[in-house]
Amino acid sequence: MALLTQKFNKRRYEIIVVSDGPDTETQALIRDLARNRVTSLRFLSMGTKKGPAAARNYGWLNARSKIIAFTDDDCLPDQYWLKEITENINPDTEEAMTGNVIVPRSTRPTDYEKNTAGLESADFITANCACTRAALLKIGGFDEQFRMAWREDSDLEFKLIREDVPVKHIETAIVVHPVRMAKWGVSIKEQKKTLYNALLYKKYPELYRSKIQSAPPLLYYAIIVAFMIMVVGFLSHNKWTGVIGFYTWILLTFNFIVKRLYTTRLSAPHIAEMVITSFVIPFLSIYWQWYGAFKYKVFFL
Repeated sequence: MALLTQKFNKRRYEIIVVSDGPDTETQALIRDLARNRVTSLRFLSMGTKKGPAAARNYGWLNARSKIIAFTDDDCLPDQYWLKEITENINPDTEEAMTGNVIVPRSTRPTDYEKNTAGLESADFITANCACTRAALLKIGGFDEQFRMAWREDSDLEFKLIREDVPVKHIETAIVVHPVRMAKWGVSIKEQKKTLYNALLYKKYPELYRSKIQSAPPLLYYAIIVAFMIMVVGFLSHNKWTGVIGFYTWILLTFNFIVKRLYTTRLSAPHIAEMVITSFVIPFLSIYWQWYGAFKYKVFFL
């Protein structure tokens, strides 16, 4: 509804909702909302699930405008969002913009809320961005190899940088990004996304290190090495090696737990979740990172 109530000429923009795969319920909802509307409201459905990058490509390629604005299905653009975009982008040039993202959260957020809040400081995210059609055509749109909602926006930004397409930051183009309800242990499931870090690194190694991650996750590697020393020590009946490995592993994992809890919620359920998942995350994260390195044939630590 936030897009339908924009303080903008209702005849000058269209809304395209793209479903990543068949979705009859959303299609019916959009059909009902579109009745008696001045603003064009269209529903497009991908034949099969291909990920957000492919869905966004399908959307902008079917759009009629010279300016394409992107947001997510769980976001709330400010009522002047489109006005600010159109006043700051020349539709006849190759350029892009990113706006201001606000993530409402608790005073002591959960770990998941804190991670989502990182969107506020991101340089470029598709929850609040726009590109001219000319810019998208020049860079080839989104890379559909990114089949999850992870790094596809950074890839688009890096394409813009590589092709010397200017990206403006417009503070007055505001989108509120609420935090979705998350199941217990969501951070474990999230680790699979790190396989796309390898793909992004392969394509833009220097930009990746300067803008995403300046160095490998050394704490994770240290935790894994300590664990392996412990296992080898005890299996080889070398008591002191096993004990040293054990205490080092516990100490490093405790350090990781403290980092995650330092500014987050200190309720008993959340503390328990952080403790349990912190013993698993380093191993899963590095597994998926190496899986990505193998899949995309790149040396990436």
